[in-house]
Amino acid sequence: MPSSSSAHHDSASASTSTLTQRLNAGEAPRASDTLLINEQSRLREAGGERVIKFGFGQSPFPVFTPAVEALAAHAADKAYLPVQGLAAAREAVAAFHREVDGVNWQAGEMLLAPGSKLLLFALMKALPADAEVLIPDPAWVSYAPQARMCNLATRRVTCSFESRWQVNAASLEEALSDRDEPNNRVRLLILNQPGNPTGLSLNHAEQAKLAEVARRHDLLVLSDEIYGVLDHDGSHRAFARDYPEGTVTTTGLSKWCGAGGWRLGAMHVPASLGEALFSRLLGIASETWSSVASPIQEAACVAYQRTPALDAYITRQRKILAEIGRWAAAELDDAAIRTHAPDGGFYLYPDFEAHREALAQRGITTGSELTEVLLDECGVALLPGSAFGAPAERLTVRLAYVDFDGAALLTTSGPVIAHPVLEKVRDGIHAITAFVKALESGTNKTPNDG
Repeated sequence: MPSSSSAHHDSASASTSTLTQRLNAGEAPRASDTLLINEQSRLREAGGERVIKFGFGQSPFPVFTPAVEALAAHAADKAYLPVQGLAAAREAVAAFHREVDGVNWQAGEMLLAPGSKLLLFALMKALPADAEVLIPDPAWVSYAPQARMCNLATRRVTCSFESRWQVNAASLEEALSDRDEPNNRVRLLILNQPGNPTGLSLNHAEQAKLAEVARRHDLLVLSDEIYGVLDHDGSHRAFARDYPEGTVTTTGLSKWCGAGGWRLGAMHVPASLGEALFSRLLGIASETWSSVASPIQEAACVAYQRTPALDAYITRQRKILAEIGRWAAAELDDAAIRTHAPDGGFYLYPDFEAHREALAQRGITTGSELTEVLLDECGVALLPGSAFGAPAERLTVRLAYVDFDGAALLTTSGPVIAHPVLEKVRDGIHAITAFVKALESGTNKTPNDG
């Protein structure tokens, strides 16, 4: 007969087992593909492999020096700041975008957070339970998982190479016309320009048409403009200029200021959307992140101050990224890998459809299989289009052309593509083009092909 202690142990084990089963019964969100490929690349490098990291979209440029100095000066600041954000920081962000983007943002309409990702999630969490989220195909990896975590219905708006992978007025109208929706249902359209994974934006005329469709259908639009300042020719047009009454905009320091790890995101919520939405957002913030770290907000006050030095820092980044992106797109296009030259940011979205038959002979029929082979055989880390919501069989990949020392290039003037620090970028592009050329010539074979 078991002792009372052993019986108690068995009972506790059974209870723990049941609890474990229940805890593991739900479907957990998978790790972000962008973060995962970054970790996989690090592990391969630690093992002695040479990996060209085109998979993770982190700015290659150093943080703007005056902002770094401000951060150091305020390193001892430890106070909890207001949930909405430091008033001076909110005003700095609003004033910067009033000047740069021609919007009429006010500090009272701004909300700061530890990164714009949390702000995107907070907005979805603040929506009614029956809301629907319209997400482009392709789109950044976290939009759809965040919507699912908020238990919101989602719908993909399919884009194509011919539409430059953009949601336009026609595709949005088609997506909205195929269902009989309740008149009072909130529908959130997510836009991202310049886009991740594409590096592309709508031209201004097409954007105006898209805004009219959004207005006619009374959509709420979340315009993720984290790459807006890195528009290569400085022509980014905030969506809020065309649809001010229904557009919530997110931005931050991670891309144009090279400060991804600082985690400073900003959201503008127009007063026209009412106080209730903003109150819910503040409530979510107060119960989750509380406030952005004090030193970071003080540094943001400096980062967002327009000065000749800041303008030169941004302009040089734009020129460098434009040159690299256009060169890489042209090289890929010459190898029959269809690629649009980017409008901003640091991404390309190559399409290998022209090589489908040759790839299939290698047993490669999906974007994921393609990226696996390119990593194993060429040492080039990319992400498949399926990570961004594309169908698995679509032969698209996202390429982040950021594997270089940006600090070394900021001190240069003139063309940079031949600079020694861009060796890995050049090698990576040439490895991809050599792979498909060998594939088409029949010299690219698996080990078992003989």
